Amino acid sequence: MLRLRLLTWDVKDTLLRLRQPVGQSYAAEARAHGLQVQPEALGRSFREVYGAQSRRFPNYGHGQGLSSRQWWLDVVKQSFRLSGVHDEAALTKLAEKLYRDYCSPNNWEVLPGAAETLSRCRQLGFHMGVVSNFDSRLEAILSQCNLRHHFEFVLTSEAAGFAKPDGRIFEQALRLGGARPEQAAHIGDDYSRDYRAARAAGMHSFLLRAAGPGEGPEVPPEHVLPTLSHLLARIEK
Repeated sequence: MLRLRLLTWDVKDTLLRLRQPVGQSYAAEARAHGLQVQPEALGRSFREVYGAQSRRFPNYGHGQGLSSRQWWLDVVKQSFRLSGVHDEAALTKLAEKLYRDYCSPNNWEVLPGAAETLSRCRQLGFHMGVVSNFDSRLEAILSQCNLRHHFEFVLTSEAAGFAKPDGRIFEQALRLGGARPEQAAHIGDDYSRDYRAARAAGMHSFLLRAAGPGEGPEVPPEHVLPTLSHLLARIEK
């Protein structure tokens, strides 16, 4: 049995997921403003713009003079421009509204088994925190989705100044959680940013993904979580 004191959690696609693809929610908001844009086109534009913005201004422009709010407003506007919308007044309204809406449970849902697993972990006495490549809205999102109370701290990459897989964000989490690396485990869905990065920091880690061959780098079966409900059985082995 692992002697763990602290569990840290990724959020997106580990505890919460988007209710619908970005292109669909952006297109619905555009329709509310009298604009017709194809969801598929918006989805493609968003992926292209998001990737370019992340490369040019990593971690929401931290250290480059941008706020995460401005970073996201630029992404939304550029996504619509690339999809053929050039009314600047409309773009500003759309960007502001969507930035607010992505703080809402209307756009996020709790993954199956997440609330129950978090509750059980707390009952067993684990200290828990969040380590996420997210912006300052995460606290509000977790609160509105009724998950915030499970965690002693929420550490975003924006607040930390470092994004996973940088080990310094895990070092900050260990200090916040009052644990040594060997006393902590991280749970996430991304092999590089979650599983491998946490292990490089000296922590235990578990990868949330359907078990099976041909799904990326080899991970020992005992470190794979087909669902979050498998976590406690893995810890107790």
